[in-house]
Amino acid sequence: MKIGLEIGEFAWEGGPAAMGRILADVASTADEAGVALIGVGDHLWQGPHAGGPEQPELECFTTLAFLAAHTRRCRLGPVVAGVHFRQPGLLAKTVTSLDVLSGGRAMLGIGVGWYEDEARGMGVPFPPLAERFGMLEETVQVCLRMWEGEQGDERPFDGAHYRLERPLNAPQSLSRPHPPIMIGGGGEKRTLRLVARYADACNLYPGPDLPAKLDVLRGHCEAEGRDYDAIEKTCILPLTLGPDGSGTDELLGALRGIAAAGVDTVIGILSGPDPRRQVDVVAGKVIPEAAGL
Repeated sequence: MKIGLEIGEFAWEGGPAAMGRILADVASTADEAGVALIGVGDHLWQGPHAGGPEQPELECFTTLAFLAAHTRRCRLGPVVAGVHFRQPGLLAKTVTSLDVLSGGRAMLGIGVGWYEDEARGMGVPFPPLAERFGMLEETVQVCLRMWEGEQGDERPFDGAHYRLERPLNAPQSLSRPHPPIMIGGGGEKRTLRLVARYADACNLYPGPDLPAKLDVLRGHCEAEGRDYDAIEKTCILPLTLGPDGSGTDELLGALRGIAAAGVDTVIGILSGPDPRRQVDVVAGKVIPEAAGL
């Protein structure tokens, strides 16, 4: 099993003046330890699960570009980008730029979004869920078109939600055939069907229904003619390690159960005032044990 990390909070000692230094330390330490992925949530406000909008939150892709400069090996991507935030041509260009500047390490994590108060507060349109699912499918289609060939399939794209007259992409991504696409969410009728149709990875929660969700994904893959084993199965969960690592054994027990269900990669959410300490525990105790699962 591979271990990834999502930077889930920014309420660190020292405030904004210390954020760059702490991020650089976290990223370089995690990268050297063999973390497979460093992700950043795609939000303008902090979520209610972490103190709400008054808590600090850095913009996703600016942060990922900073992390790219302080890492050499791990993948980098949003976990996950809200489809309502960006037009698909801009999103494809942004991920391509991250891929080029990181030496081919970008990933596109994407989903329908959920934080309506954030969107309304910041003046971002937030259509109904059914519409956002349509936007999600067309956005992935546009990204795949723009990542074709040397500079994209430049024929016009005319969808129900988006129209692009010339989806040109130059420079092209270094990742071939394209940066991996991870679609987040466990909805059985729509989300997992889109995973089977388009994605390189899914992103689920490790609840008791996890095996059933993966069975549903397998069925969608059969219907779409996709190889189920070719899709990376990822789960995301909070890291509850404690400041002294006392929660490590409990976490490893959970990882064994998740691995037994067929998950390839677990993405742990970093939280609390000292993310560097959490990364040290992950590096010293979690990654070596997870490698054997």
